Amino acid sequence: MKKAKLVVIGNGMAGARLVEELLPRGGAERFDIVMFGDEPYGNYNRILLSGVLAGTHDPQDIFINPLSWYQETGVTLHAGVRVERIDCRQKLVHGAGGITEHYDKLVIATGSNAFVPPLAGLKNESGQYKEGVFVFRTLDDCTAITHHAARAKRAVVIGGGLLGLEAARGLLELGLEVHVVHLMGHLMELQLDAKGGAILQRSLEAMGLHIHLRKNSREVLGNERVSGLRFEDGGSLACDLVVISAGIRPNVELAREAGLLVERGIVVGDDLCTPHDRDIYALGECAQHRGRTYGLVAPLWEQAQVLADRLSGRNPRALYTGSQVSTKLKVMGIELAVMGTREVTGEQDEEVTYVDAARGIYKKLILRDQRLAGAILLGDTSTAPNLLHTFERGTQVPESRAELLFPSVGEAALPSVLQLPDTAQVCNCNGVSKQQILAAVSKGHRTLKRLCDATRAGTGCGSCKKDVQALLENAVGDTPIEDPSVHYYVPGVPLSKPELVAEIKARGLRSVSAVFDALADGREDVASKTGLASLLKTLWGKDYEDERDARFINDRVHANIQRDATFSVVPRIFGGVTTPAQLRQIADVAERHNVKMVKITGGQRIDLLGIPKEKLPEVWRELGMPSGHAYAKSFRTCKTCVGSDFCRYGLGDSTGLGIAIEKRFQGLESPHKMKLATAGCPRNCSEATTKDLGAVAIGGGRWEILVGGAAGSRVRKGDLLCVVDTHEDVLKLMGRFMQYYREHGKYLERTHDFVERVGIDKLRRLLVEDEEKLAARLDAEIQAAVDAYVDPWEEAVRPHHPSQFTRTLPAESEASGSVAQPEA
Repeated sequence: MKKAKLVVIGNGMAGARLVEELLPRGGAERFDIVMFGDEPYGNYNRILLSGVLAGTHDPQDIFINPLSWYQETGVTLHAGVRVERIDCRQKLVHGAGGITEHYDKLVIATGSNAFVPPLAGLKNESGQYKEGVFVFRTLDDCTAITHHAARAKRAVVIGGGLLGLEAARGLLELGLEVHVVHLMGHLMELQLDAKGGAILQRSLEAMGLHIHLRKNSREVLGNERVSGLRFEDGGSLACDLVVISAGIRPNVELAREAGLLVERGIVVGDDLCTPHDRDIYALGECAQHRGRTYGLVAPLWEQAQVLADRLSGRNPRALYTGSQVSTKLKVMGIELAVMGTREVTGEQDEEVTYVDAARGIYKKLILRDQRLAGAILLGDTSTAPNLLHTFERGTQVPESRAELLFPSVGEAALPSVLQLPDTAQVCNCNGVSKQQILAAVSKGHRTLKRLCDATRAGTGCGSCKKDVQALLENAVGDTPIEDPSVHYYVPGVPLSKPELVAEIKARGLRSVSAVFDALADGREDVASKTGLASLLKTLWGKDYEDERDARFINDRVHANIQRDATFSVVPRIFGGVTTPAQLRQIADVAERHNVKMVKITGGQRIDLLGIPKEKLPEVWRELGMPSGHAYAKSFRTCKTCVGSDFCRYGLGDSTGLGIAIEKRFQGLESPHKMKLATAGCPRNCSEATTKDLGAVAIGGGRWEILVGGAAGSRVRKGDLLCVVDTHEDVLKLMGRFMQYYREHGKYLERTHDFVERVGIDKLRRLLVEDEEKLAARLDAEIQAAVDAYVDPWEEAVRPHHPSQFTRTLPAESEASGSVAQPEA
């Protein structure tokens, strides 16, 4: 039997998903399938575009179906061919370049276009957007924005919805000062109420984002290139990059010109067919069903399943009756779940709220007739699967409303993801059910990465990954298969730390870019740069080739960035011992530079907070003191008590030992920060037993050396490494441990995790008993690192490059008070 021809206009998430659903239903036996896509690529995950913009995702990593997939499945794809006209009478689709395809069935999945508000000065004389003006919708948009951002300082994003905030996140990660200009009174008004929007705003501003609400953009300033934005109220904001993300509009022009019924979208019935032509269907963002269009992915997946059932003949009577709108996503890393209505609509409605603004948490429920009519969960979505199940099933809620928000409060907590029905949807971004995840596990996908790759669960915003992990662990029981990637030192180079170190040494790789070229096929991975920079500096010392773009901003300017984009300056005060002259010097500098706060730190140092970036060299010069390294992944400080010189309980000179430790190890690079302490007696006033390394005097000139302590979010008493007799022995054994940790610790692995992973018994055998004859080499290596030390604050006199401490563009008008956000 001759096959009919199915033509799909649109290779986006809806059109490609339809074909994916159709093929396993036998669609290829019934149809020759032809697709048109505006972009010259396969199908990709648009949800991850902000990651591409930020550089945390390689463009190749976001493709769902590369071009090879179409060939392998027998689907003809006209990639990069825009459809110009549909001839309904002749059943022809006319594409650019003279490409014409006949159809028996036609599906329109043209999605949406970016809405561009009517701004004066948007385009140049040739009718193109001015240099520096972009929309944020496609992979090509990402590429163009990234290229321009490399020479930009300040960006403005027009639009405070989900896409706008995701664009802002990407630009912030690129190191720009980013302002979000939003017409409405709060962010994400389509998903959040005013209170939720305010809490989200507070969280985003703490990340360095500048947010301007109730701002109507009127004009793009500048001649050939953008120089700023003017608002309806007369104010303006200087910038050299503008990203327009002010919403979307269904892409319906083809359908309208073809004579199909179009209102806001292409009108379709429950069969997803257009009312006046039974051979033409529409789905996705361009379709209007029962007076409604959808801009979320979950309804698109439901429509694709229904239409695939009908076209394949598996269920020719399948109907799409609409979707209950719910979504679970991340906004700049902040988890958000929304379902149903946002506001009460009458006296019969009940509102339940919980607010913890300091932690960025907001929970709101709308109850109607003892059932869940809507919910907002911001900052904590742990109960989202349970609430979504209750919402979709319309089940009656418990009398104790607290059980809905805090299940452990009730005696009969709502079910976890393990107890949800198999039909429950776990991943909203890609429409993956619990049943599909469990089926993939049973087929052998028994690591988290392989499971996510096979099902696509967790590959969108990532908020469902913990649920996927829970399902995997429950399914495999005691027979898990370990994912080799968990042993990679950095995600972008597929080698464990010992393998990576061996390759770096064998090949003489002294820069981050050299490592990527030699060991990662030349593909740079932003998330791997800081870890590689730390490792290379540890391995090569003064011979390390410093590429500053591989460092975090704190390490580039040798100070801690604060939430208002100023910096914290912490000079070294050895052992916490200072002098009146030194204190006077610090006071004079603080007064001269209007320091916002002078604080005694937990490490017995003085912190000067609120220093603008361009003032850092001047402050360092006037202080005349070395850096306290309060910003680096390195040895930080050694806290001391007064010890035997003054304390009536003192058994050893903890102050002298602490000063000696600081002078020897200051600034020593390590996998994570190291905080040390010395205590003059077992009373432990300096808390030496809960530091990364601690030394405690126990009498008779002897000192206990403890390693792997912690007193932050986790409290752990350090393990006893050994007992020594002199200060010199303390310095030697501490240095030996530090060097072994530097060589074998994972990047960002604190010493308490390292000690537990390696084991204190093994560390004693290696470092104290010298079982494997490593001691002499470790001692020599740590000495070489100490000898290579240079105070980074010397860059006050000799900056690494001319613009190292320069400010970004000045603001104009009312925006002039905004603080610049330096590179991140």
